Amino acid sequence: MSMPELSEVVAAAPEQATTVVETQMVKANQHAANFVFGAQKLMLEELVFASNEIVERAQTEMHLFSEFVSKMASAHSVKDVRAMYEECGKHQIEFVRRDCDRLARNGERLIEAAANLFKSHPLN
Repeated sequence: MSMPELSEVVAAAPEQATTVVETQMVKANQHAANFVFGAQKLMLEELVFASNEIVERAQTEMHLFSEFVSKMASAHSVKDVRAMYEECGKHQIEFVRRDCDRLARNGERLIEAAANLFKSHPLN
């Protein structure tokens, strides 16, 4: 190898190293951007889901309240009022139980979605 060829090889090596580093930086930036967009999508989906849950909960509460008012209006004795309170109390307890179950399922779903986000966008 002559001196001019050797100097060309030495000069080319830093350019190749720079290209490799730039490529790695581009890939790392792309992974980071994909992860951030995935996290934003997950958060937006959760906000939409939570707002739908709040609307559904409000509708159910209004239904229970209208049922309570109609039963209160139809009660003609203390015995009827006591029976109505017992029945409405049971409905409310069942409603709270279903809310707790739903909350647990939603938490599991959120954890699974976050885990899938980390699986699809590794941090290395």
